[in-house]
Amino acid sequence: MLFNIYLFFTFFSTILAGSLSDLEIGITKRIPVEECSVKAMPGDRVEVHYTGSLLESGTVFDSSYSRGSPIAFELGVGRVIKGWDQGVAGMCIGEKRKLQIPSSLAYGERGIPGVIPPSADLVFDVELVNVKSAA
Repeated sequence: MLFNIYLFFTFFSTILAGSLSDLEIGITKRIPVEECSVKAMPGDRVEVHYTGSLLESGTVFDSSYSRGSPIAFELGVGRVIKGWDQGVAGMCIGEKRKLQIPSSLAYGERGIPGVIPPSADLVFDVELVNVKSAA
C-alpha cells in the first residue's frame, strides 16, 4: 500500500514539476524471489505486453494488449528505446512495472510525428511474459 502511495505522489509531482530527468521504475506486481527462476538479462530474448501513454496528458498511443500479442525483442542491444532496455532488465516472468521514461531515453526531440510529440516523457505499463536466455 505504501509503495502505491509513493507511486501516486511520484507520478503527480513529476507532472507538476514538468519534464522527467531520469528513468523511474515502479514495480506494480512483484514476483516472490523463490518463484523467480529466470530474470531478464541483456542479450536475452524477451516478450513483453505493454500499454504506452504520454506522461503529460495520459493519452494512450499504443498497446500490445489491443493487438493480442506481446512484443518480442533482444534486451539491451538497442532494438527498443533505452528506457525499455533499462526498465525491463532484471524483471521476472509475470512481473509488472510502470516505467516513467524521460524523452532523452525515449524518442527525444523528434518524437514520432502524429503519435508522440517532440520531447515527450512517456509512461509504459509493462508485463514480462517470457524470457529465452541468451546462454
